[in-house]
Amino acid sequence: MVFENSEARDPKRYLWLLGLIAPGCAILPAPLVQYTGLQVFWWIGPIIVFVVIPVLDLAVGEDGSNPRPDDYRALARDRYYRWCTFAFLPLQFLGLFVAAHLWTDDALDLLDELGLTLTLGVVSGIGINAAHELGHRTEHLERWLARIALAQSCYGHFYVEHNRGHHARVATPADPASARFGESLWGFLPRSILGGLRSALALERDRLSRKGKRALSPANHILQGWAMSAALFGALTAIFGGGVVPFLLLQAVIGIALLETVNYIEHYGLLRARRPSGRFQRCSPRDSWNSDRLVTNVFLFHLQRHSDHHAHPGRRYQTLRSCEQAPQLPAGYATMVLLAAVPPLWRAVMDHRVLAHYDGDLSLVNTRPRARRHLSTTAPHPS
Repeated sequence: MVFENSEARDPKRYLWLLGLIAPGCAILPAPLVQYTGLQVFWWIGPIIVFVVIPVLDLAVGEDGSNPRPDDYRALARDRYYRWCTFAFLPLQFLGLFVAAHLWTDDALDLLDELGLTLTLGVVSGIGINAAHELGHRTEHLERWLARIALAQSCYGHFYVEHNRGHHARVATPADPASARFGESLWGFLPRSILGGLRSALALERDRLSRKGKRALSPANHILQGWAMSAALFGALTAIFGGGVVPFLLLQAVIGIALLETVNYIEHYGLLRARRPSGRFQRCSPRDSWNSDRLVTNVFLFHLQRHSDHHAHPGRRYQTLRSCEQAPQLPAGYATMVLLAAVPPLWRAVMDHRVLAHYDGDLSLVNTRPRARRHLSTTAPHPS
């Protein structure tokens, strides 16, 4: 099918290429430092994500436009949008290779190495977002690319847990990646990381068991993902020496922390409605926080249209819609990550929004167990 007049159907068509700035952050520091003499460019990743993008979000504002219904199929089939995500991967791994070389170069002092590591950590975290988009697709190639993209962060189990665990249990107490009302980011991170790992292992064990295979099987998707990380880190260590290992591990930790912080933001305090039977209703746009800040949405391939994504997981990023029923964040993800790092500030900004979303009824909110002891702490199976 030929997609004609694409610009008219998607005004953001060529803006999606700006999503490639993220992996480019790992390639840019060395030439920028060389030509300007400014060491601050080793820190270009966090500067772009946590300074430049929030300022641009504020200046540019929101984009509430949605694809026309008649254009949905054409947009979904247009392979241009797939290539925008495919291009992320070679830039991501080229940047990692360049960084590994620089980490073992005596020309960099410790402060410069730390800045470069933070930059790579940001790329690693956003790489998980690229894997998230690819991992939801049905095409075999895209699913393999999703697992490859996760190799840098050593978070291969995310492919299993997100698709088969998080999407099934989202906005319920049973989901480790759905933050509870009153829960700080620092309390959420270990619960989500460890809970997600346990869930992924159980889900994959059950899948293989149904196929008559053992958990320790070459067909195990988690082991495949971890093997990719081991191969990647092993190859870089063989090329550049053992001195690169601490930096590789640190950038992976930063990437994981960034991904899980976004998880914290996306569903904080939200709880799916229950059916008369007590089981949870199907996920709706009301069960995820949404943001239409244009700059961050382009930078993250529409990740902020999270409400429509959970209501319709099969939709590609270019077709996601802004929904009136979805609760709205006061800013883009880049700004909200900074707020989440300071729990009192986060609660001052978000708690009253959660309560307003449920008309002040705390019984409708996903709270910490001890904050709602009079309610049952046993989570029913989601439906």
